[in-house]
Amino acid sequence: MRSLASIVLAFESIVLALVTPVMISVADIRPAIAVPVCLGLALLAIVSAGLLRFQAGYVLGSVVQVGAVGLGFVVSVMFVLGAFFAAFWVAAIVLGRRIEVAKKAHEAHEAPSS
Repeated sequence: MRSLASIVLAFESIVLALVTPVMISVADIRPAIAVPVCLGLALLAIVSAGLLRFQAGYVLGSVVQVGAVGLGFVVSVMFVLGAFFAAFWVAAIVLGRRIEVAKKAHEAHEAPSS
């Protein structure tokens, strides 16, 4: 589960960093606002990827998803991109849990026959 979630957060951090110039040039947001917001979210995504071994990493990752969708109020395309990344985030968690359960079941099945 951790590896899938960290991949989502890594790619999302790149997209969030690239939204900074879009906010400045297209949405006409002052750099003093756009830079800390976008790069702050990108940094939060990287930090949460590093913390995924703890529950706090998943909580921070979810905060990043809310923030990414929330940027849609400033740059409308972020509603779509944020929704995609939020869907990837949920899928990474759900599929990751299924993979972990399958691994444990496989290990439990293999252990008695050794």
